[in-house]
Amino acid sequence: MNILQSDDPADHPSGSNIVSLRQDREPVVEFWYEFASTYSYLTAMRIEALAADFGVRVAWRPFLLGPIFKKQGWNTSPFNLQPAKGRYMWCDMERQCERYGLPFQMPSPFPQNGLLAARIAFAGRDQPWIGAFSRAVYVAEFGQGLEIEDEALMADLLIEVGAPAKQALADAVSPETKIGLRAAVTEAEKLGIFGAPSLVVPNGGLFWGNDRLEQALETVRERD
Repeated sequence: MNILQSDDPADHPSGSNIVSLRQDREPVVEFWYEFASTYSYLTAMRIEALAADFGVRVAWRPFLLGPIFKKQGWNTSPFNLQPAKGRYMWCDMERQCERYGLPFQMPSPFPQNGLLAARIAFAGRDQPWIGAFSRAVYVAEFGQGLEIEDEALMADLLIEVGAPAKQALADAVSPETKIGLRAAVTEAEKLGIFGAPSLVVPNGGLFWGNDRLEQALETVRERD
C-alpha cells in the first residue's frame, strides 16, 4: 500500500506526518493583496472556497502597494489620480458586490491606511486564522466603511476570528515583521507585481485582477 494513500494509523507505526506530506503535494497559488485595494476585497472573499473546489492551497501574501506606486511618481491611488477611472471603479464595485452578495460601503478616506492590518497579516500569514482575519478587515473597510488603521478595531477583529489578539498585535510591531513586510514589497516587485490583487502560480506565472482568479486557479491545476 502506498503510504500517501492510507489514513489508517496502523499503517504508520513510526507516526509519519501524512497530513503534512499531503499538504506539501497540493498545488499552491500565491495571493498577493493590499488592504487598501478595492478589488482585493472581492478576491479575498472568494479565493478560499474557489481554491478548495480546484484542489489548490492558498498562500496569503499581504504586501504594500504604496512603495511601488511611489516609484511611479504616484502619491495616492490611481483611482484618485484619474477621476473618470475612479468613478467607474466605485460603480463597478457596487455592481460586483451585489453580484457576489457582499456588503459594500465606500470608505472615507480612500485609500485607507492599511499598514497596521498588513503588519498583522504578514506576521500571521502562516497561521490558521489568516484567511478569516483578512476577510474581516476587508468587510470592515469596504462593507462597513470603517477605518482599518484603528488598533482597537484590529483587536476586535482578531478576537472575532479566534486569533490571539495581544500576541498578534505585539508581533505586528516587531522589528522582524517590519523588515519582513518591506522585503515582501521587494519580492513583489521582482515577481513583476504592480497592482493588487495579484495571483502567482507555480513557475512564476502572474495574473492580475479579481476577474483573473478562476483562470489562475485553472492554470495551477494544469501545471500540477
